This record gives sequence, structure tokens and C-alpha cells, in this order.
Amino acid sequence: MIRTLAKSVRQYRKQSILSPVFMVLEVILEVLLPFLMASLIDKGIEAGDMNHIVKMAIVLSAFALTSLTFGYLSGAYAAKASTGFAANLRHDLFSKIQGFSFSNIDKFSTASLVTRLTTDTTNVQMAFQAIIRHSVRAVIMILFALTMSFRINWQIALIFAGLIPVLGFGLYFIIMNVHPIFVRAFQLYDKLNNVVGENLHGMRVVKSFVREDTEKGKFETISGNIYDDFTRAQKRVAFNMPLLQLCVYSSMILISWVGAKLIVGGTMTTGELMSTIAYSMQILMSLMLLSTVFVLVIISRTSAGRIVEVLQEESDLRNPADPIMTVADGSISFRNVDFSYVGDAQKLSLRRVDLDIASGETIGIIGGTGSAKTTLVQLIPRLYDATRGTVTVGGVNVRDYDIESLRNQVAVVLQNNLLFSGTIKDNLRWGNAHATDEQMRHACQLAQADWFIETFPDGYDTHIEQGGANVSGGQKQRLCIARALLKKPKILILDDSTSAVDTKTDAAIRKAFREEIPNTTKLIIAQRISSVQDADRIIVLHNGNIDAVGTHDQLLESNQIYQEVYHSQTQGGGDFDAEA
Repeated sequence: MIRTLAKSVRQYRKQSILSPVFMVLEVILEVLLPFLMASLIDKGIEAGDMNHIVKMAIVLSAFALTSLTFGYLSGAYAAKASTGFAANLRHDLFSKIQGFSFSNIDKFSTASLVTRLTTDTTNVQMAFQAIIRHSVRAVIMILFALTMSFRINWQIALIFAGLIPVLGFGLYFIIMNVHPIFVRAFQLYDKLNNVVGENLHGMRVVKSFVREDTEKGKFETISGNIYDDFTRAQKRVAFNMPLLQLCVYSSMILISWVGAKLIVGGTMTTGELMSTIAYSMQILMSLMLLSTVFVLVIISRTSAGRIVEVLQEESDLRNPADPIMTVADGSISFRNVDFSYVGDAQKLSLRRVDLDIASGETIGIIGGTGSAKTTLVQLIPRLYDATRGTVTVGGVNVRDYDIESLRNQVAVVLQNNLLFSGTIKDNLRWGNAHATDEQMRHACQLAQADWFIETFPDGYDTHIEQGGANVSGGQKQRLCIARALLKKPKILILDDSTSAVDTKTDAAIRKAFREEIPNTTKLIIAQRISSVQDADRIIVLHNGNIDAVGTHDQLLESNQIYQEVYHSQTQGGGDFDAEA
């Protein structure tokens, strides 16, 4: 885990090293101060030597100022190292997620990935800064202070040495009890993010069904569970401070008692006792600091494990060793294809699919809910890999292509495709980053979007709110179609992406496709027969199987499913999923 996280330090390795180095230098000077103070007391004040007093005062001041400078440098480098490390870590996580397949994302869930990018990364950042600075200070201070204590009087130093193992055992016991609670708490954070995300995304639905109180109840239940877990964990962590104080104050009592006997016996001077007490305070403060770092490390240990899970996850979809970079044409072929979302041959969404589609052909796809229409087309741009069989595009197995090159030639427009925050032009340029204004206008004309864009005061510079909240469903779909057309793909997939437009506009879009992009292979998934009846061929899917393939007239004559759908839609009443 540490090795995986350490890769994100990268260009901040220098700062990560300099911070503890300067901290060690600060501690060395700070540890010498009580030793010099003992000399000031014994050889200066008690001996009445003013020259020695002045000399030691100058040395003490110089040591204190130099120590302060080293401490400042350590803090500055630690801050830069930790923030840089966190920035790299977020970048590495986000880059890793971008390479995930849909199944990888489903494994973690969107809410969990958001938590790992935000809360978990912040926890690790805080722990990293505490480790390279505060923990170094605490450990080095304890070691040096103990060394100086042994130098002054080994009997008193043994008191410290004997109590530290007791403290270490107690802290280990706390860690073992608290870690499982934090693991559970961060899993609850994932659920909380999921509830919040769903609520905000579906706010219109929540309000239309008057479900605010129900949503509040869900939020409060999960929030209450997080409160309970963190309270339980913090109560156990809180034992570290009483344990620390017990050890430290016990040592102080023993030092005073033993020190007094040694001074009376003449084997120890007053200055040495003062130095020993100063060292005991340094050890006390270092142990308290170590206790704070200890709490941060307990929390971040869980977060670090969750981050490493993502960084070590391998995408189900990977490029071959020598990928093909060019897609010859838009021809598509399925050969004995089975597909399962869970990788189980007994739980197939698609079964024994054999299909050939010529380049430039227009294919309609219809089927009831759950018939695997979307699943079928998702195998073409390799959003998923077939569980068995082969899918080829341009005569080449999709597994042999460079994934980016393949997807650049396959444009997919979903029913609920997203628009992103920015202007209409910004969203259109997702299809072609270098598209000219004229190219964007032409694509929007084909998608029947140009006329409504021109009604906006700012036209193509109109700002789109997050998720496209300030445009209608039909307008959003047409903008997404225009965005896809700007890619100039060899294959265009419309996944029920005209469901929110009227039949007249739908027909105009299909007419533009026939006339403007005749060489592009077009796959149109639809519930309305009118959206696909002019296609070269229509595929009828039923329960993951191809029930029939043919033209509108052929299917209307020979396929019972198609007949039932056609009559239910043309004679009124019912829809595709209605039972015949």
C-alpha cells in the first residue's frame, strides 16, 4: 500500500525529504538547549561567573533562532509536499477512473469513487504531512531527549525507557479496535454521497411526488449511522490521552522523587535536575504530538486502503500489445456472441447473436424493456467485451483495435445523454475540439437544433447549466445528436435518442441522415415503429435473442412480435411493453 501511494509523490520527493531533514536539525538544536541551560545554572548562576552567563546567553539565543528557522523551513516544505502529493494522488485516481470500463465503475459505485477522490484523499494528505513533519519531530525528540537524559543520569533515564513500551502496547490495542469501525464508517460515507447525488439529480421527481420527507429520512438515517460509528471510534481513540497522561505524570513523580534523593546524596546537581525535567517536558510534548499523529494515521489508514483499491484495479478493457489504429469502414459483424454483465455464462443478457451489417446501412432495433437493445450496441465501441464470441468492426475484431481509435469512429447518442456546464459551443466541441462555427451550425441543422438555438438571446454562446437543466429533453437530445455528428463517425448509434422529440422532427432528423451521411452506418434503437420503419433492415430483440431481422414490410408480414407492436401503436392504446 505504501509503495503504491509513494508513486504519487513524484516531483515533490525533494520537499518530502527536506522537510524531515530540517525538522531533525531543529530537534537537535532544541535538545541541546536544556543541556546548555544546565551549564548556565551550574557554572554561571551558582558560580557567580558573569562572563559564562553572557556567553551562554548568546549561544542559547543563537541556537533558539537557528532552531526556529529550521522549523519554519520544515513546515514550508511539508506543506508544499503534502498538497503536491494530494494533487498528484487526485490526478492519478481520476486518470485511473477514466480508463475503467463500465463494469469497473459498477464495482466501486460512482458515490464511492467521489468519496475516494475527496474525503479519503484529504485524510491521506493530512496524515502524510503529519508523518513527514510531526512524527519525525516526535520520534527524533524522544530519542535525543532520552540520549541526553542517559548522559546526565542513567537512573532517571530508565524511568522514561520503562514507560514507553507500556504506552506503545496501549496504542496498539486501540488501533486494533478502532480500525474496523472506520472501515464501516467510510462505507457509510459512500452511501451518504449516493443518497445526496440521487436526491439532487432527481430533485424534480422528488418534488413532483412530494417525497421530501422520505428523502430527509434516508439522509438522516445514514447520517445518524455515521455519527454513531465515529462517536464509537472517537471514544476508543480518546483512551490514548489518559493513557499518555498516566505514563507521563507517573514519570514526573518518579523523576522528582529519584532526583531529590540524588541531589541530597550529592550525585546530581540542580542544573542537571532542571535539564532532566526539561527533557521530560520535551518527551511529554513529543508523546502528545505523536498521539495526534496516531489518530490521523488510524483514520487515514482506512482511506489509504480505499484509494489503493482504485489505483491497483485493472480495467477489464485493455489495448492489445500492437493495436490497430485505423478503422477501415463501418461494417459490423457479430459471431456467436454471448454477453453477461456479471461474467457468468448462466446469466446471459445476450445469447447466440449472429449478425452482419454492411457499411453505410441503416439498421433499426426494437424490443421490449430488458431485451438487451442497449447491451447489443455497447459491444460495438467496446464499452463492454463479449463474454463469448467475436464482434468485428471494419473486418477487425474490436479487441484488436486501439480503444481510443475505435471509439473515435463510433458515436453513441443515449436517451439520457448528458450536457456539461459551459456554452452550447463548448458542448458541441466534445465531438470535434477544432470544429468551426460553420461546422457546428451545419451539424445542428442536421439534428434539427439550429432553429431553437437561434431563439436564445446568446445563440450558440448560451450557457448550459449542469446536466443541461435549462433546456428541454428534446432540445438536449438534438444537441447530443449534433455533437455526435461533429465526430464524423463511421458508425452512429442512436439509443432511443429521439424519444423526447415529436414525430415530425424525428422524421426530419432521419431524412437528414439519409441525405447527408449515407456512408455512415446508422443503428437506431427506438420504441416507435415510425422511427425505424424506413430502415434498410430492422432487428427484433426478445429476451436477449434476435427474434427476427428484415424490412418493415417483411416483418409486418412474418413476425408476430413486430405485428403486435405495429398494431398497438397504429390502432391506439398500449405501447411496446404492453401485452398483446
